[in-house]
Amino acid sequence: MALTATIGSALQRAPRRGSFGYLLPALLIIALFFIVPVCMLLLRSVLEPQLGLQNYVALLGSTTYLRVFLNTFMVAGLVTIVSIIIGYPIAWLLAIMPERWSRLVLAIIVLSMWTNLLARTYAWMVLLQRTGVVNKLLIGLGLIDKPLALVNNLVGVTIGMTYIMLPFVILPLMGVLRSIDPGILRAASLCGANKRQCFMLILLPLSLPGIAAGALMVFVMSLGYYVTPALLGGTSNMMLAELVAQFVQSLVNWGMGGAAAFVLLLVTLALYAVQLRFFNPNRAR
Repeated sequence: MALTATIGSALQRAPRRGSFGYLLPALLIIALFFIVPVCMLLLRSVLEPQLGLQNYVALLGSTTYLRVFLNTFMVAGLVTIVSIIIGYPIAWLLAIMPERWSRLVLAIIVLSMWTNLLARTYAWMVLLQRTGVVNKLLIGLGLIDKPLALVNNLVGVTIGMTYIMLPFVILPLMGVLRSIDPGILRAASLCGANKRQCFMLILLPLSLPGIAAGALMVFVMSLGYYVTPALLGGTSNMMLAELVAQFVQSLVNWGMGGAAAFVLLLVTLALYAVQLRFFNPNRAR
């Protein structure tokens, strides 16, 4: 019996000893394509044009650059809020509707993610222009007298980015909402809670992890978005990704571009840490 136990213990330890060998290729790929570029970017931000933090001082000390930062966070926050407001009812509908119809609607939502991003953005440019379908429809319904300016401004950027970001809110929210036991809502209703109380006191708190996950994903992705703001926004609505592209492509200033990108990375990591600290479902375990 003792020999059997010894052999069994050795067999259990054997995969653990060699587990690092199986992880090594993945770790090398992560280091090569993720860690090394970030480190090189950080080095260029403090080495070019000379050693020091002058790039960060210039970036954070200029009102022009600070305005770009503020606009970036404002657009990302607005897109996140609008995406949650629109995505929550859709996710709830997908969670409660019959499986057959839910799969069909979900397939349509996922299919939109597979469509080329540039094509979708150009489609919104056509729809939102002064002679586009949206303005013609609003005029035909008598809601407006003259075409609205829906492109080259904050409105166009918000509409285009919200459309692109919606699936990233709907998918995590749908998973969380489906995991909520409907019996809890029925029990609350039998205890005298109305629909508003059931939503505010039970459904909404239980779905907070999904809201937090979707909001974080949308906000972080919006911070670094380039194509949609560049095409649908104007010069007064420049975002940080456009500023980085301008530093690198037009001004060939890798130091300032690296500093702006690294500041954006730090903000992203800070937001992710906050999400893990306050909305991690495994934190209480």
